[in-house]
Amino acid sequence: MIVIWILISVAAAIALYLGLAYNSLVKVRNRIENGWAQIEVQLKRRYDLIPNLVETVKGYAAHERDTLERVITARNSAMTAAAGGAANAATTGQAESGLGATLKSLFALGEAYPDLKANQNFLGLQEELSSTEGKIAYARQYYNDEVRAYNTKIQSFPTNLLAQRLRFATREYFQTDAAERGPVSVKF
Repeated sequence: MIVIWILISVAAAIALYLGLAYNSLVKVRNRIENGWAQIEVQLKRRYDLIPNLVETVKGYAAHERDTLERVITARNSAMTAAAGGAANAATTGQAESGLGATLKSLFALGEAYPDLKANQNFLGLQEELSSTEGKIAYARQYYNDEVRAYNTKIQSFPTNLLAQRLRFATREYFQTDAAERGPVSVKF
């Protein structure tokens, strides 16, 4: 009779552990989904601001059409990549890096045109976009922290045994491309 109680206790402990481990995996996976949703919110905000900024610049720098077209093309590419969701974190990261580079050239136009630089609409949009860039960076960091925690959990023993059976797959980090990781070049 004691052996039966010991077996029941062991089975209950294993079942309890499996339930807690599963709930823990789901909790971290949901944090990743939340992190990606926060990135998407900030990217949407950025995508909405860019056309307004481009239109403001168009009024002052009509002959800078190439720069403005590159910004719009990069914006559209980034929006397309982001539509893939968290599964395409690497692709989205590359597209966002390209957009960031073209935005730098757009802000450089503000330096070249003093009237534009003094325009309150341009300054307000530039400040709002800069604020959004900070929020995107924070959201990326949060997402990557959660991906790290999740990947560690599904690769660590004994949770990895449960994760493999339930098909919890590793996630990709949201990374920038090599060009954006390099030093910034300032030319006068």
